[in-house]
Amino acid sequence: MSNVLKTPYELGNQNQTTTLGDCIAWYEALARAYPNVLRFGVVGKSDAGVPIHAGVVSSDGVFERDAIKASGRPVFFNNNGIHPGEPEGVDGCMALVRDFCTQPERLAALGKTVFLFVPLYNVDGSLNRANTSRVNQDGPEQFGFRGNSRHLDLNRDFVKCDTLTAQVFNKLFTTWDPDVMVDTHTSNGADYTYTMTLIHTQADKLGGELGAFLTGSMLPALYADMEARGWPTCPYVNPVQDSPDHGIAEFLETARFSTGYAALHHTIGFMPETHMLKPFKERYESMRALVESALAFTVKHGAQIQQLRRAARDAGRTRAEWPIHWVMDDQNTATFRFKGYEAKYKPSVLGDYTRLYYDRSSPWERDISYYNRFNADVTVAAPKAYIIPQAWVEAIERLELNGVQLERVDADRVQDVAFYHVVSVSSRPNAYEGHMFHDELQLDRRRASVHLRAGDVIVSLDQDKARYIVETLEPLAHDSFFRWGFFNSVLEKKEAYSDYVFEDEAEQLLLQEPALAANFAEWKAANPTLLTNQEAVLDFIFAHCDKYREPEWRRYPVFMVE
Repeated sequence: MSNVLKTPYELGNQNQTTTLGDCIAWYEALARAYPNVLRFGVVGKSDAGVPIHAGVVSSDGVFERDAIKASGRPVFFNNNGIHPGEPEGVDGCMALVRDFCTQPERLAALGKTVFLFVPLYNVDGSLNRANTSRVNQDGPEQFGFRGNSRHLDLNRDFVKCDTLTAQVFNKLFTTWDPDVMVDTHTSNGADYTYTMTLIHTQADKLGGELGAFLTGSMLPALYADMEARGWPTCPYVNPVQDSPDHGIAEFLETARFSTGYAALHHTIGFMPETHMLKPFKERYESMRALVESALAFTVKHGAQIQQLRRAARDAGRTRAEWPIHWVMDDQNTATFRFKGYEAKYKPSVLGDYTRLYYDRSSPWERDISYYNRFNADVTVAAPKAYIIPQAWVEAIERLELNGVQLERVDADRVQDVAFYHVVSVSSRPNAYEGHMFHDELQLDRRRASVHLRAGDVIVSLDQDKARYIVETLEPLAHDSFFRWGFFNSVLEKKEAYSDYVFEDEAEQLLLQEPALAANFAEWKAANPTLLTNQEAVLDFIFAHCDKYREPEWRRYPVFMVE
């Protein structure tokens, strides 16, 4: 092979990863040389104004999405470099695409399947290049940084879409609607013998026949094939205690993560996580093997995967209820034959405590508990449609980015709807990815007649995007728009009172509103210590009286048509 076609990784010492500039220039040259195999170009810009590229490989020179969709061809999507400090997928993808271009037999093996890829997703972070941010990682010599130009982790941004980069991804993903996605990563965590570990779309959460196919057919095939390729693979090592000895739990990748987001579109997703303590060369080779293995399975079973996805979408149009939140089932475990190192403990030389370490001279192989079942602990009745007042632009824009079909109210009208009243909210004490995330919610479902304006948005669930709609608009879903703070202003009461004036008014309100008087009596009985606190007493009466009620306060502004 001439040096012109070799990747920067191949030209180096196998402990170096490409720069963004070299990567894009290399792909552009390859696309010019093989225009009937590869189409490569800009699909958007990052928050720092840096172009984001994507490429398409097709065995017959057809690259237009509409033509590919019309002929029912499977799409395999490989996303790389979301965390530029974990770059083996970036380099591996370059070599794979080159081989498609230069090896006719490999290109022909794609058959009808189209290979879609993003060469380096977090372009901003890739430019923040050093060798110090990955504390425990063995190579490469230089690499990019996890955060983007807004210091956000793009693998937490798929639903909230704070970044322009994530918005580009949402549009690309929705346009191409891939059947299988592999998003490449490197893992922190425990020490063990494996170079490759694998996060997959959690099957219970994916649900139905598609979830059963993932666990019953696809995962066993991938593990067997990786073993045959010389890269034994295990599930992502997520210890339930301090080391794998006590068992590992599947990672519940909610919709903020790439594979959780993919599940909202009924796409099977994988996050391969190579082990940080293995040399970069081994991580590169195992990542290449994993992508090729997943691609080969998709080529062989693409039609079946498409049929299962179609069935899941059709079922979503008419289902009566939706699970929207899951918890690990710690009573129903499987086992996994794990190859680890003995976990040991010794006094720390830094402080007065005992520290964990792994003894690589004491490897072991045995069955460990594998917590791979998750049960839905929150299920909601499916409305016919949601209604979003047009003022809530951020939510509406994200629905549009994801191809959700919207209808506009054609004239002002009053409509009877169901809605959620927010009883209580508990948020994280510190910022998380730019938001004060709402961890705990208590809701009360109510009914009211609301005034709709021409231009307000109606979102029917009788469409392919029903799952995305439900898991973003239902507040109790793991990564709902509400939890991310899109509707925080409704949690603030806008008017207040002067205590010396309202004290007398409050007396009259208790006489005029029997329901308020009854509620106040219950509150006093339950909170005797607060009766010496004038603010607490008056706040309760002000918040619960009818006369000064603010209907919008704590009313979740997404209504339900039942």
